[in-house]
Amino acid sequence: MKIFKVSFRNSISYSAFILLLSIFTFQPTFAVEKPYQRLISLSPSATENLFAIGAGKQVIAVDDNSNFPINVPRSKLSSFNPSAEAISTFKPDLVIIQKTATKSAQVSKQLRLLKIRTYIEKTPIDIEDVYSEIRDLGKLTGKISEAEKIVANVKQARSAALKLVKSSSLTFYHELDSSLYSATSNTFIGKVYADFGLRNIADAAAKADDGGYPQLQSEYVISANPDIIFLSDSQYGESAAKVGARTGWSTIKAIKTGKVIELPADIPSRWGPRIADFYRLIADAIS
Repeated sequence: MKIFKVSFRNSISYSAFILLLSIFTFQPTFAVEKPYQRLISLSPSATENLFAIGAGKQVIAVDDNSNFPINVPRSKLSSFNPSAEAISTFKPDLVIIQKTATKSAQVSKQLRLLKIRTYIEKTPIDIEDVYSEIRDLGKLTGKISEAEKIVANVKQARSAALKLVKSSSLTFYHELDSSLYSATSNTFIGKVYADFGLRNIADAAAKADDGGYPQLQSEYVISANPDIIFLSDSQYGESAAKVGARTGWSTIKAIKTGKVIELPADIPSRWGPRIADFYRLIADAIS
């Protein structure tokens, strides 16, 4: 194994090197000298996680889409299109930004140059990623033991929900919106359903460039004839009655058997403690 030595000449000191390294390579896995006290969360999921682990008092502002719990300090800051200038006016010491946000890397770099640290939240691939984020936020806020308790609670609730159903080969359709976008088994949402053994009708319609979220055709859903329909757009006005009234949909098994499940607002799309509620809702629907 080769050992590389770094020599620091007049142009850069060791301390400056460490500073630059920290600016561009901040990772939640390294030791945090002291908990951050002025956090901004630009992620509804992270907001829920922070308050769940008891770090709510350290959060000075959240984005305009964070709405749970009800006492969060909502602001006009955008989670989708963050502005370093707007964020800096709050004088935070740590900002949580979604990786999927517009120019997230650029905004993160701008904030770091202002000596404001950032945590880039990645979209989870599976449930283990959810646990990892909760633990990361626990380290960053000094709530390590509290984070572990939340992870343990979610694991227990998830296990209990899965035990309610031995195994299921039922087919399902998860509706993201009324234009019939869905989520395949390669997405986080899809993997939750897969944990129960459910078969996803969206999988066969997936394309290489849809990111796991294909737009289905009405005829396709009718032909697939799913046993269960889960509506994550009920908060936007969709309902079991409206779905049943769609042209040709009255022949779908889920419609005929009353298995159209209106999911509570935000539950499927938040990667935090309430994911346990999502597991329980699915278990209740198929048990």
